Amino acid sequence: MTKREALLKKLSTYQFAALDLQLFLDTHPNDENTIEKMNMFKMQAAKAKADYESQYGPLQKNITEGNNWKWINGPWPWESEDDC
Repeated sequence: MTKREALLKKLSTYQFAALDLQLFLDTHPNDENTIEKMNMFKMQAAKAKADYESQYGPLQKNITEGNNWKWINGPWPWESEDDC
């Protein structure tokens, strides 16, 4: 397993654990111990994501204000002049 794959596996493990505990909290909302564990896994997942992204680039495309979809600015298919 490469270092990249190991980081991704670590990230997915932390994310899964946090999600699983979050689902448990749906039925046990006042369980302080579980809330602490979930928050710990969320922080570890954020750190693992930051480590991965600093070494290999972003995991998701980030959309900024400067990037917009040009195709949405043109006429839609039902707005063509041929239809008039």
